[in-house]
Amino acid sequence: MNERLLGVALELTSQLDLPDVLKDFVDAAAELTGARYAALGVLDHLGRTVVFVHHGVSAETERILGHPPRGTGVLGEIPPEGALVLDDVTAHPSFGGWPEGHPPMGTFLGMPLRINEQVFGRIYLADKEGGFGEADVTEVGLLAKAAGVAIANSRIYGESRARERWLAVSQRITTMLLEGTDEEEALQMIAHEVREVADADTCLIVLPSIGETWACEIADGELAPALIGVEFPPAGRALTVLREGVGVIVDSLAQANPMRVPQLRPFGPAMYAPMMVRGTGLGVILLLRKEGRPEFESSDLTMAEGLAKQAALGLELAAARHAEDVAALLAERQRIGRDLHDLAIQQLFATGMQLHGARSRLLEEGHADLASILERSLTSVDESVRQIRAIVHSLREPDEAVYLVERLRREASIGRTALGFAPSLIIRVDDHAVGSDTDDPLVDQVDARVDPDIADDVVAVVREGLSNAARHAHSSSVQVRVDVRGEGPDGDVTVVVEDDGIGVDPGRTRRSGLANLAVRARRHRGTFSVDTPGRGHGSRLEWQVPLA
Repeated sequence: MNERLLGVALELTSQLDLPDVLKDFVDAAAELTGARYAALGVLDHLGRTVVFVHHGVSAETERILGHPPRGTGVLGEIPPEGALVLDDVTAHPSFGGWPEGHPPMGTFLGMPLRINEQVFGRIYLADKEGGFGEADVTEVGLLAKAAGVAIANSRIYGESRARERWLAVSQRITTMLLEGTDEEEALQMIAHEVREVADADTCLIVLPSIGETWACEIADGELAPALIGVEFPPAGRALTVLREGVGVIVDSLAQANPMRVPQLRPFGPAMYAPMMVRGTGLGVILLLRKEGRPEFESSDLTMAEGLAKQAALGLELAAARHAEDVAALLAERQRIGRDLHDLAIQQLFATGMQLHGARSRLLEEGHADLASILERSLTSVDESVRQIRAIVHSLREPDEAVYLVERLRREASIGRTALGFAPSLIIRVDDHAVGSDTDDPLVDQVDARVDPDIADDVVAVVREGLSNAARHAHSSSVQVRVDVRGEGPDGDVTVVVEDDGIGVDPGRTRRSGLANLAVRARRHRGTFSVDTPGRGHGSRLEWQVPLA
C-alpha cells in the first residue's frame, strides 16, 4: 500500500459520522484514481439504493436528475465480488441510455462495497483519462476495505448514540407519567417524543376499540389529523403484533399486498412496537416514514419495543395512581362529613339546648328583652345546623354539585381500576361530541336539558354497566355512549354500554343490578334492554328515557 493510500485509509477509519465517512470515501476514490466522477450507492436488503453520495456532479445537475440511480442496467452488472471495468460504458449490452440531464461518461469502474462478507453498496468511478487499470482496481479495493471498517465503526457509534437518545426519551416519559400527567396528554407526548427519536415522519398509537377492531387514538406528524380514528382490522399487523408480543419492521407499506388499512398507503418503511404489560397488549406504537426513505434498523425496533413496554407500564401505574387519588379524595370527604355530623352538629345541639333553657328562665323572671336576644341566637344556631347538614349532604353526595358530564367522566375514571383499562366515554348533544374542555358550551347544554332526577339515573346506569363489564364480561374494551337529543317532551337521553367480552351467561339468574336499571327506566316511561348476540360475542346495554 503506497503512502498516499495509507494516509487516506487512516483518515477514513478515524471518522465516526457515517455521512462524512461516505463522502470522504467517494472523494478519496476519485482522487486516488484520477476519475472525474465518483459515486457510492448504499443498498437495502432488497438491493435498492437508499443513500447516494457523489463526486464531480454539480448541485444543479443533481437537482435535475432527481432520484438516485436504481442500480439496474450496467450498475446491476457489477459482480458481488471483483470489479466491472469498461473502456466505454455506453458500449455495454446493458446500457440503456443516459437519463435527462445526466452528464455523458466514457470509461467506467464499478466495485461492490462489502462489510462482513455482505454487499453494503456499490462504488462507481467514471471518466478517467486513459481508462482504469489493475492498479486502480487494487487501490479502490483496499480503500473499500478501509471504508468498510470505518462504516462499521460509525454504525456502532451511531447505534450507541441512538440508544442514549432512546433511553433519555424513556426516562422523560416515565417521569411524566408518574408525576400524574393526564393520560391523553401523556400519549400525545409519547407519540411526539418517539417520532423524533426514531427519525420517523409519523407516529400513531393504536388502542383497542369496540369488538375486535383497533383504532388510531393518537397521531403525531405527517397526515396526523387524517389518521385519527382509522380502524385496524383483526387480521392486520397491529393485532398480530399484539397477539405475538413481538414488534415487526415493514420495508414498505406502499407496496404491501394486501393493504388492509388504505390510509397508510402513502408511507414506505414502518415499524410496529407492542405496548405490553405482564403479557397483555395495551396498544401498539406504529412509526412511519415516507416512501423512499431508509427502512428502520433492527436496533431501532429493539429500543422501540423496550420503550413501548415501559410506556405501557407507566400508563398502568398512572391509572392506578389516578384511581387511588380519587378514592383518597372520596374517603377524605367522608371523614370530614362524619366529623361535622358527629362533632360540630352535636356541639351546636348542646349549645342550643342550653340557650333554650336560659331563655325559658328569663321569660319566667320577666326579662323579655334578654329572652328575645337569646331567641335570635337560637335561630342562628338552627340556621348553622341546617347549613352544616347541607355541607355534610354535599360531601356524602358530591355528585349534586357537579356537572353531569363531570360525573360521567369520574365514573369512567373509577371504572378503569376495576376493568384494568380505560373505557371509552363519548357524550353527545344532538350528535355533537362534548369536548374535554369544561368551558365547552355543550357541557351546560347537558345539564340544562337533563333533569337532575334523570341525571342521577344516567350516572347509575353507567356505573352499573361498567360494573357488569368488569365483573362478568372479561372484556378487553368497553365503550360508553351518552346521547342527549332534543329538549323537553320531544327529547330523550340514551345510554349505551357496549363491550367485546364473553357476553351474558344464560345460566346466571341473579341480575338485581340489571333489574334495578329496568325499574329506573320504567319510572321515567323509558326502555331498557341487554342484547347478547351469542356467548363469546360481547354484550350491549341500552337505556333510554324521555327528557320530560
